[in-house]
Amino acid sequence: MATTDLKSLLPRELLASVVVFLVALPLCMGIAIASGMPPAKGLITGIIGGLVVGWLAGSPLQVSGPAAGLAVLVFELVREHGMAMLGPILLLAGMLQLLAGRFKLGCWFRVTAPAVVYGMLAGIGVLIVLSQAHVMFDSGPKPSGLDNLIAFPQTLLGAVGPGSGMQAGLLGLGTIAVMWLWEKRRPHALRFVPGALLGVGIATAVSLFMSLQVKRVEVPANLAEAIDWLRPADLLNLADPAILIAAIAVAFIASAETLLSAAAVDRMHDGQRSDFDKELSAQGVGNMLCGLVGALPMTGVIVRSSANVQAGAKTRLSAMFHGLWLLAFVLLLSSVLQSIPVASLAGVLVYTGFKLVDLKALRGLGRYGRMPMFIYGATASAIILTDLLTGVLIGFGLTLVKLALNASRLKINLVDLEAEGEMELRLNGAATFLKVPALTQALGAVPPGTTLHVPLSNLSYIDHSCLELLEEWGRANAAQGSRLLLEQRLLKRRVEGRIRTSIGGAALH
Repeated sequence: MATTDLKSLLPRELLASVVVFLVALPLCMGIAIASGMPPAKGLITGIIGGLVVGWLAGSPLQVSGPAAGLAVLVFELVREHGMAMLGPILLLAGMLQLLAGRFKLGCWFRVTAPAVVYGMLAGIGVLIVLSQAHVMFDSGPKPSGLDNLIAFPQTLLGAVGPGSGMQAGLLGLGTIAVMWLWEKRRPHALRFVPGALLGVGIATAVSLFMSLQVKRVEVPANLAEAIDWLRPADLLNLADPAILIAAIAVAFIASAETLLSAAAVDRMHDGQRSDFDKELSAQGVGNMLCGLVGALPMTGVIVRSSANVQAGAKTRLSAMFHGLWLLAFVLLLSSVLQSIPVASLAGVLVYTGFKLVDLKALRGLGRYGRMPMFIYGATASAIILTDLLTGVLIGFGLTLVKLALNASRLKINLVDLEAEGEMELRLNGAATFLKVPALTQALGAVPPGTTLHVPLSNLSYIDHSCLELLEEWGRANAAQGSRLLLEQRLLKRRVEGRIRTSIGGAALH
């Protein structure tokens, strides 16, 4: 980049980076708390996402950092395996992402069915709301979505009694109200001021002015204290199949979310297009570093990325500077972070969780029939009732079933021909094993002694099971005077196996 171009772009990049920093600051801490991790862990991920991934990124206007979409998975991993095991999991997940980028597999992470992606985000959104609703009242989240739902009345009753629960709840609800009103009523001149920062700022000021005794963010004065270096002994646990599965799940979900976000960012501007393989490699490097220092996993995140584009960013400098501002704020003003009520950050996450349940996306899926809407609902419900990985696998399974059903569409018509005692079985589409029952029913309606013509020219595919059924019908009914004429005008590559001729009354033309 020429020096003159850099000088002209620098003021705009600095302004955009400040906007992104203000959006990222509360989200990094809130997502860490939702993940069952100290807030400083989220800030470290945001710093790495800006300074390192921002520099290496294949999508220059995308901003990387901790993502709400992974909070639920991280919470489950920390609960099951402990915080120390998150490092090896991220190291392996990042390595998988790096290799996938190097082997040009970026495009394959984008073939995930939209119904599964939207269903996954909706399920995650509901789980975040259910868990952070407890945190918003200075209580602790439960292990599962159902447990959080069942225990919420008890949390409310506890908040009514003595203690800080109700005060914290009002701060959280106030944060949500400010974010909602700011989104609806914000002046155009102040459009770059993020509602999350405004809501957290007001809640913090009120809590300090009224000297409320609520839980506040715990951030070490020295950022180095928040770094938990990966221990070589922990790497031995990678032989555990559960750890391997967890790493693959993190790599896949983080990659899918990153590349879907990158594609969305590309639609927001007319500048340089994303290199998905390079972006995937950059994310891999970022997650490996996060694993080494014991931070949260990262993805490309759409909220911070859209704020970056809307603020006028044109180069990767904005994303890099936002990481620098995060680092400077943590090093120089950690006492300010320690004044923030945890309930206010939980309110930000509750609002974010509601936004993840995108009903517009559900209505959009309705244009393609009921099955995508069913996959959306089934994926979201399975995530809420079981866990994230199970829900995503169920969504993929249903998508494969849908593809199999679509690929096996077959129209079957049995018609009389002009010649007496002759009929034609017209097949249009793909004749697979899934259509054997329907084909059996059609053959059962053919009267004895009939010469049955079966043209294959309108078939895109016919498998061995359907061919065997037709030939078996010819053999079984030959004694009654029936005759089967298979008329092959079909490319050999479309037929599974070889059609045998003149077996048991069946003839091939």
